[in-house]
Amino acid sequence: MTAALENLSKDVFNLNQNNQMKNDSGKENEGGYKLSTEIKMDIDRLYAVVPQLSKIFFIEDKIGEGTFSSVYLATAQLKSGIVEKFALKHLIPTSHPVRIAAELQCLTVAGGQDNVMGVKYCLRKDDHVVIVMPYLEHESFLDLLSSMKLEDVREYMYNLLKALRRIHHFGIIHRDIKPSNFLYNGRLKKYALVDFGLAQGTPDTKIELLKVVKTEDQQGSCSKNKPMTSSGNKVPNAATMNKPLAQYPAGKQPIKRPWPLSQAKHGKLVKPAKNADITSRKIIVAKRKITSSKGTTSGLGRRPAICPSDLTCDCYMTDRICSVCLSRRQQVAPRAGTPGFRAPEVLMKCPHQTSAIDMWSAGVVFLSLLSARYPFFKASDDLTALAQIMTIRGTKETIQAAKSFGKAVSCSKECPKLDLRTLCERLRGTDCSSKRKSNQKNEPKECSRITGCVPGPDIKDDEKKEKTDSLTYKQELHSQPRKVKQDIRWDSDFKSTARSSDMKSWNRVPDLAYDLLDKLLDLNPATRLTAEKALKHPFFEGI
Repeated sequence: MTAALENLSKDVFNLNQNNQMKNDSGKENEGGYKLSTEIKMDIDRLYAVVPQLSKIFFIEDKIGEGTFSSVYLATAQLKSGIVEKFALKHLIPTSHPVRIAAELQCLTVAGGQDNVMGVKYCLRKDDHVVIVMPYLEHESFLDLLSSMKLEDVREYMYNLLKALRRIHHFGIIHRDIKPSNFLYNGRLKKYALVDFGLAQGTPDTKIELLKVVKTEDQQGSCSKNKPMTSSGNKVPNAATMNKPLAQYPAGKQPIKRPWPLSQAKHGKLVKPAKNADITSRKIIVAKRKITSSKGTTSGLGRRPAICPSDLTCDCYMTDRICSVCLSRRQQVAPRAGTPGFRAPEVLMKCPHQTSAIDMWSAGVVFLSLLSARYPFFKASDDLTALAQIMTIRGTKETIQAAKSFGKAVSCSKECPKLDLRTLCERLRGTDCSSKRKSNQKNEPKECSRITGCVPGPDIKDDEKKEKTDSLTYKQELHSQPRKVKQDIRWDSDFKSTARSSDMKSWNRVPDLAYDLLDKLLDLNPATRLTAEKALKHPFFEGI
């Protein structure tokens, strides 16, 4: 890769000379508009930290920004006169070197085929790394919703599943499947799966560095969640217990211990003497007796027990936590991903996660395409996100699926599973079948749970083009729905771009589409459709 970069630099003009006038005239990009001051500062900063960029590329614009990286559009003019566009991904210096190397290995091993983005070059200066990738001009997903027909959706999903089959073949779990990470150019019919910054490996992954990343993540998680209970002659972690007072939240003081857990001598930690340890154990036993006697009478401010009822503990459904629960290690599970696209097993912190989480995210993308709603799920925390999923997929089904991977879910209200066709048709605003129209009088409750209003023959003719602006979940059932015209793009939390001119093609959505959607949104990861099987689904017949 270094040799290829050197060859490229020999064939490239000195862009500093060719583009000096552009830099001095306000840094206009090829679109003709001037960049903002903030973007210009970011570009100048990138040139400063990675000086070799200026000899090869002219950075035109900043086209993306995430938590761990920023993406820039750049061009390189060859001596032959050809100007080629590239996407420069600048990784933040705080990224772990192994994580950066693992992302590069994913791109080089699995990329370049089957709609998976490849890598051209990689530049590094000290802690700054820039990955050079081909640039694919793509459309906004919201714009796609306003223009895509059913056949376009079919091709889009087929190519997304094709990319997932490719990376899953190499044992790569992407963990962040969403529309902004799957670039689409409708004119060229090109697709590209990007951003492997959160990727993890399966047990049999072919990406060697993902094995290292997984091991380090597990070790880091275990050290962070190590229980701080003393048992026998074991002494708690001194580095944790001697935390400075300034690191604790305001208003909270660290718990004072009746004995020194460790003593510092000449910069080294020394284990307490055996006699001190025996004394400490006596104090712990005495305090436990006092706490247990007080716990039966006063439990204000205590958190309820979280252990299942089938385990042998005596604090279930009480206001105290028993020693059995205190001795348990906190369960650690990866949660990386974008809110709204996380699978149920991720939300429930299942420790054993597979490539099935990517398939769930693909199902959410398919749900947005069929319903013309994006983002479809929008929640501020994992519990709310899980409640939204249960509202559509059913509480009984969610509880049953949770049991399959060792989790217990308790619901205060039962929600039946919704019919996906009814859900998508009402959200998109397409006409229902005549049979469904005749039964509208008998389904006002389900309709109100889907759209927040009760559609049916009572709606006036001039109001038929109106619909609500968000999917109403069970915590919003009593809110007053807002209505907007169908031909106006929604600018609220949920976006709808359905147009009356496209209604005819969407009135004939086959049952196979919703069958595929149902299998992608399977709550049980063990039975959820794989990418290989999804590509063989009858919905894609003829592609």
